[in-house]
Amino acid sequence: MSSIERNLIKTELIQRREEGCDVGSLEDRITKALADGAPDAEFIALYDELSALPIMESFPYDEPSSLPEIQKARPAAVNELILEEGKEAIYDRIRGAWLGRAAGCALGKPVEGWPKERIDKYLTKANALPLDDYIPYDEKVTPKTLKLSTRGNIEFMDRDDDLDYPILGLLALESRGAKMTSKTIAGVWLHSMPFGLTYTAENVAYRNFILNVWPPESGTYRNPFREWIGAQIRADIFGYVSPANPEQAAELAYLDACISHDKNGVYGEMFVAAMIASAFVLKDAKDIILAGLAQIPDKSRLAEAVRNTLSWCEQNENWETTWQKVYEAYGHYHTVHTINNAALVVMGLYYGDQGFEEGIVTAVRSGWDTDCNGATVGSILGLKIGAQNLPNKWIDVLNDRLISAVRGENDNQISDLARRTLAVAEQIENYEEEKTPEPPSIWREGGVWELESSWGFQRVDFEKGLMEFISDGFNGSYPIISTSFQNPRLKFTVSIDKGGWETEIEFEGRLNGDSLEGAYNPMDTPVTGKRIASD
Repeated sequence: MSSIERNLIKTELIQRREEGCDVGSLEDRITKALADGAPDAEFIALYDELSALPIMESFPYDEPSSLPEIQKARPAAVNELILEEGKEAIYDRIRGAWLGRAAGCALGKPVEGWPKERIDKYLTKANALPLDDYIPYDEKVTPKTLKLSTRGNIEFMDRDDDLDYPILGLLALESRGAKMTSKTIAGVWLHSMPFGLTYTAENVAYRNFILNVWPPESGTYRNPFREWIGAQIRADIFGYVSPANPEQAAELAYLDACISHDKNGVYGEMFVAAMIASAFVLKDAKDIILAGLAQIPDKSRLAEAVRNTLSWCEQNENWETTWQKVYEAYGHYHTVHTINNAALVVMGLYYGDQGFEEGIVTAVRSGWDTDCNGATVGSILGLKIGAQNLPNKWIDVLNDRLISAVRGENDNQISDLARRTLAVAEQIENYEEEKTPEPPSIWREGGVWELESSWGFQRVDFEKGLMEFISDGFNGSYPIISTSFQNPRLKFTVSIDKGGWETEIEFEGRLNGDSLEGAYNPMDTPVTGKRIASD
């Protein structure tokens, strides 16, 4: 089996060149090593050398990686946004975003990765231009696996990673709310997302978790896809839970993006999340785009591409004229790179000011990553106008149903996802208002207990709020984050750092004087114990 370095080094070479490195001499050596079938050790050394290259002083962009540095590199802040709508109106916006995302994604699925010319040729042959409905099915061209996303065959939103990731983000937010970390998200991926259904940067990040490489290093280690579109398609949920707060949306998006991406790959997610948060208040496409730009480095390649695309949009009423300029300027990037596809999102939003249909059709007919761009544009426009105002022909066929690969979330009502999203948004808002939340309830008078399970022995000190593993070969103390005691029933929850990612273990059982029996969940691990000291 070939090494990771051998398989990925050509893509890494391109990435390093795009980041502003002089790869000249290394490129020749890498080309020769590939031609000669050099041993893996040589590719490992070459990859390390490639990764260590400095950015050239002549590189005209400033592209930091850490959140404080990114925020420092932003342009001047925009005016604070004030949301004056009530709970029901916000729910309608969020539901519209989920529906719009699903509709835009379904529109783009049958032609994912196609260039514009191929899409137009297909639609012309199918007598489907101008495009005013989902893509027609042609059994000679369209794989049967995509038939459920074609005109006349849609009964629900079929499974797609563009919808898997907002659900994964929702799970992370439901678990930790405003206290969510990058490791929280990594843990949710490991628990709920099949490895075989992750791609490019996400696949590498998942592999890195298994290798005990955790965020933010997981986003850069042996990851030549770190500026591709994967993070940008994960942005939406962080905008949904941040109504009128684009800075919060961008910060949450950063926590998600950095586990698998770097630089412009991260900025793409922050940009989209901020646009979504601002769309709760702003109506004009240009204002929404500028609100997104305000949260990313001003001198980045992505910011430049967004500004250029917006300028071309303002100059041309015909979106195809703008597309030609985008293609000429950014067509050298990979089909699923962040920068070129973000430019198409800007186009979809700008021309989508004329209507939801115009927006998603523009994004999809422009080519490249059609399902991702259609989903993002549909999400923002759907949120901007609300579910009640979405065209029935685009959303009724979905039947309020979304299929997902996420564990425990395989078959969802879109309206239920919207309600859950609103609940998280309210939780985060209330947490921010509290500033100093009440400490968790701990059964302080419970004393000290020694517990035994298949994991060995654990000492639980309720006064200190700690659980300590005391078995040979497995040591560590972890905080008890909550307890509930109604004699004889006892529950307590412990937060555990499991090799780099966060998880929670809950004990539930019954006391009998100074003895107890119960189980650790979610593994249903039997536990017995005795009190060894009283309060």
